[in-house]
Amino acid sequence: DSAGPAVSTGRFMFESLTDKLGSALRNLRGVGRLTEENMADALKEVRTALLAADVHFKVARDFVERVQTQCVGQEVLKSVTPGQQVIKIIHDELVKLLGEGENSLSTARPLKILMVGLHGSGKTTSSAKLGKLLKKRGYRPFVAACDIYRPAAIDQLEILAKQEELGFYSDRVSRDVPAIGGAALEAAKTATADCIIFDTAGRLQIDHDLVEEVKKLHARVQPDEVLLVADGALGQEAVNVAKAFHDALNLTGL
Repeated sequence: DSAGPAVSTGRFMFESLTDKLGSALRNLRGVGRLTEENMADALKEVRTALLAADVHFKVARDFVERVQTQCVGQEVLKSVTPGQQVIKIIHDELVKLLGEGENSLSTARPLKILMVGLHGSGKTTSSAKLGKLLKKRGYRPFVAACDIYRPAAIDQLEILAKQEELGFYSDRVSRDVPAIGGAALEAAKTATADCIIFDTAGRLQIDHDLVEEVKKLHARVQPDEVLLVADGALGQEAVNVAKAFHDALNLTGL
C-alpha cells in the first residue's frame, strides 16, 4: 500500500521535470554550440525540479554536474537541436540515477533474504508479497517471524503466509532473535523450502539496539540478500536510513 506515495512522488518529479525542461530548453533554440552560459538556466531548472520532488540535494547536485560535463562543448548535430541533445543526455543520466544493469536476486538455493527497515515501513507485508512473487517463479518460499516486539507482528505474518500458502515459522516464547533465525533455517530445511525470508523488527528511528540485533541475526543466518524496505513517502531521509543500514549490514537491494 505504500506504493501510492512513491508513485505520486515519481509522477510529480517527472511531470515537473518535463514542464521545467520544456521551458528551459526553448531558450536553446538556434544555438550552434552548447556552452556553460546557455546551459546554466536549463540546468538550474533541472536542479530545482529534482529538489522540489524531495531528491537529496547531493544527488541533485551530482546529477546536474554530470549532465553539465557531458553537455558543455558538444557540437550540435545538424539533424537535431541543442535541446534534443540535452534531453538525450538528461534521459541517459536519469536511467543511471534510477538504476540500470543487473538487478535480479541471487541464484543461491536455498535463497536466504533478510528484510530490514524502520517501524511501519511495510516489512511484514513486503515479506509476504516477495514470498508470493517467488512462489510464482517456482520457489518453495518459507517466511520466518523475527519481530518479537511489535504486537501481533507474528500473527500478521502467519495470516499472510497462510493466505499465500507459504511455509511459516515462529517462536512465541523465545526473545533470542538470532536463535529464532537459526531455528527457522532448520524448520525450512525440514520443509524442503528453497527460499527463506526473515521478517525483522523495526524502530521509529535507527538506534544501537536495533542495529546490533539485526547484525547478530545476519551473522547467524548468513543471508544472500539484505533488502531495505522503505516507505515511499520517506523522501530524502531515505538516504540517511539506507546509509545506516548499509554501513551495518551491506545492503544488496531496496
